[in-house]
Amino acid sequence: MGFRKTGPVTSAEMFAAEAEGLEELAKPGVIRVPEVIACGIEGDAAFIEIEHLDLQRATRDVEQRMGEQLAALHETTADRFGWHRDNTIGLTPQYNPRSDDWIGFFREHRLGFQFQLAARNGYGGALQESGDRLLERLDVFFEGYTPVASLLHGDLWGGNWGSCDGEPVIFDPAVYYGDRESDLAMTRLFGGFGQAFYEAYEANAPLAPGHRQRCDLYQLYHVLNHLNLFGSGYLGQAQTLIGRLLSN
Repeated sequence: MGFRKTGPVTSAEMFAAEAEGLEELAKPGVIRVPEVIACGIEGDAAFIEIEHLDLQRATRDVEQRMGEQLAALHETTADRFGWHRDNTIGLTPQYNPRSDDWIGFFREHRLGFQFQLAARNGYGGALQESGDRLLERLDVFFEGYTPVASLLHGDLWGGNWGSCDGEPVIFDPAVYYGDRESDLAMTRLFGGFGQAFYEAYEANAPLAPGHRQRCDLYQLYHVLNHLNLFGSGYLGQAQTLIGRLLSN
């Protein structure tokens, strides 16, 4: 028996993008992903049904393999950033137009889009002013560093991976091709990944100078998304990250 998620018919496109994202992550064959059983509309509801996973607590060995396998996943690259379809990050639209320019892509379709949502949600004033200043100077964080378009999980927090039969497994993705450091940044935002994971990842795919500052930058995308989804409890965290970035 599979694991089924359901929603209103308007969720059909979101579930279809999730299904295709899981299939995209499975293609390289380097990390376990639950199999998609079915996806579509049944009656008055949309659904996605995936392989049921019996998740256990991850051991240090599983953490290590997760780091190794994520590094291998990120070796899968594309010619351009983005993806062939849009999807969602949580319930927020995530636009993935193909682009040769990572900085421009991230400015417009990641941070810029979230700042626009925040303004519509009533978070104007200081947040928008500091956000505009940050968007104008994004290039500073990429001096001497040219990201490649790596296959990303896209929403890799501690609740979207686990251990099954002694092996890592990832699920609930927001797939696109982008800077691999953005996946790593998300792992550091809410916890759920041990030191063995980070040591194994960096042993297989060392990070470039400046990655700590870019970690703040990439985390800001997710913090702004949480602000837009869940409210003002994330406003202070967003402002702190922006302030730290602007001080660099």
